[in-house]
Amino acid sequence: MANKLHTEEMVMNMGPQHPATHGVCRLIVTMDGEVVKDCIPVVGYLHRAIEKICENRTYAQCIPLLDRFEYVTSMSCNWVFALATEKLTDLEIPERAEYLRVIMAELNRMASHLLCIGVTAMDVGALTPFLYTFRERELILDLFEMTCGQRLTYNYIWVGGVSKDIPPEFIPKCREFLDIIDGKLDDYEKILNRNPIWLARNKGVGIITEKMVHDYAISGPSARASGVNFDIRKHDPYSVYDRFDFKVPVFYGCDSYDRYLARMEELRQSAVIIRQALDQLPEGPIRAKVTMNFKPKPGEVYSRIENSRGEMGIHLVSDGSKKPYRLRARGGSYNHLMALPEIVRDLKIADLVAIFASLDIILPEIDR
Repeated sequence: MANKLHTEEMVMNMGPQHPATHGVCRLIVTMDGEVVKDCIPVVGYLHRAIEKICENRTYAQCIPLLDRFEYVTSMSCNWVFALATEKLTDLEIPERAEYLRVIMAELNRMASHLLCIGVTAMDVGALTPFLYTFRERELILDLFEMTCGQRLTYNYIWVGGVSKDIPPEFIPKCREFLDIIDGKLDDYEKILNRNPIWLARNKGVGIITEKMVHDYAISGPSARASGVNFDIRKHDPYSVYDRFDFKVPVFYGCDSYDRYLARMEELRQSAVIIRQALDQLPEGPIRAKVTMNFKPKPGEVYSRIENSRGEMGIHLVSDGSKKPYRLRARGGSYNHLMALPEIVRDLKIADLVAIFASLDIILPEIDR
């Protein structure tokens, strides 16, 4: 009888290191040669106890802490907490503040998607798109710095409104950026969409079925790339999103390539929303009258928004004091990471790197 070739499985660590901007991640990978047989995510290396710290701070003091909840779209972190707190009060948010919130959140979504596309390209060996997307992202950060003085953690969206009004030069600069990004998105697609290496690394790789989307509660672009037509801004609108005409991009390939296409189209749709918001921007106050130590009514609420990675939520319990009694945060990254073992099983180790990038997982959002 001929001897059969026998191979032993090998268990190896990917991490804990900081791959690009995803955060400190560790994956325990069982390998048969280059084929992934199992993958166990290990979280906790960044744990900062933000939720518990917020329970020992006033509501106003929570805003800078929640900037760090998910640093790539800090505006969303501020906003979802403000929405939850405002549900417990009788505050009337000024219309101008609502429009400014939308503008800033959509600009931040664009900055996040540019980062994701650039980092995904870099993770599969293409440096040029990474440099290009960062170039355009810097223009968005210039707008944030112009408005609130910060480029990453903003402390801008406050309970009752926003901290500062936009300066006079903001609107022309913002319109200039929107004109620039239209052409640049076309450039990215010329570089990537027909690139044989990009297609080989993403097309048909990292399949997430519609059933998996529901099983793991995957949301955001990763869900919409698998044929699930759900966007909180459209289907459970908050703020003034119901006043804007925009499309929800849905793709049906279920792979890493369609997740890239979904983000590219969402960049265009965010630009559409921002243009409408700038055109409709009303005059008026930017913040309701809220004291630093205000006390909302006792109660329990859950507030959610459409973040760049999917559903972001805050579960808030108030006992009527100036501090939250309980605060729990939800981000989309945890669900994506928990689905990773099923997505990558029986694929190559190189595919694992590309799929991880395509899911746009941010570890600080998990280790909060």
